[in-house]
Amino acid sequence: MGGPLSRPAALVARLEAPVEEWPYLDEGTLLKTRSRKVCMTCNWFRHHAGMNCIPVPTCQLHQGLIAHGEHLTSRCQGWTDDQVCQKGWASEVD
Repeated sequence: MGGPLSRPAALVARLEAPVEEWPYLDEGTLLKTRSRKVCMTCNWFRHHAGMNCIPVPTCQLHQGLIAHGEHLTSRCQGWTDDQVCQKGWASEVD
């Protein structure tokens, strides 16, 4: 089979950047919603311990920070159910 795929230098630099240096997601990425499909319920959502151990909401999909409160009222086009919700807590490996 083929070898590993090479990544552009800009993408590699962004993937290797510390979470604190990620940009905040803007209104072009996050959409307001009134459903349960918000950032906090997305498979890509994480909390990162920021300065002084203050939790910072992050999106692993977009490699970006989410402003406090936005994770409760917004989502992006890449929203996906948490794997636990999709397959159940103790699902079999396919």
